[in-house]
Amino acid sequence: MYKVLTIRDRIRVPPDKLGSRVKSSIKESIKHKFEGMVFNNTLILAFMELKDIGEGIIIPGDGAVYYDSTFTVLAYEPRLNEVVEGKVSEVTEFGAFIEIGPIDGLSHLSQVMDDYVSYSKSGTLSGKKTKKTLSVNDKVRARIIAISLKATKGAKIGLTMRQAGLGKLEWLEKEKAKKAKQSKVKKK
Repeated sequence: MYKVLTIRDRIRVPPDKLGSRVKSSIKESIKHKFEGMVFNNTLILAFMELKDIGEGIIIPGDGAVYYDSTFTVLAYEPRLNEVVEGKVSEVTEFGAFIEIGPIDGLSHLSQVMDDYVSYSKSGTLSGKKTKKTLSVNDKVRARIIAISLKATKGAKIGLTMRQAGLGKLEWLEKEKAKKAKQSKVKKK
């Protein structure tokens, strides 16, 4: 889920940035400190707007100026059971990595489809009975089943595509067309 957060923090403007305009120096410091930061399972993506700047404080021995500032950022917070759409960015022996906006999630081999899945060296996952295939750049719909966002270890998002209404979008369209066709046959 994307959201806009309002943050109030004391922003450090280093001495080498004091000669330029204060507002632009504070914006630059906010971007440097916050973009890409993870806290409370929320990933901060981008600085948006500087709302308020307080008086600067100089701490002896530091040389920098600290400004109490209020600003907004764009953030992404993945939620358990959230349904997401994305694009397959990599296929490996153990599953498929899927770009779901700002981060990648992993759909383990066992969570790709309701079939025995095998990996081919050409970078494709294939179902034994269904003959369904999954490759790089395929668009998919998945559900988030595990979340671990750590500032030091990076993001780990677990995905499943084995539930109804999930999987490669092409598979879902074929299934929808098949059901519509069966429905017409039953009506006659």
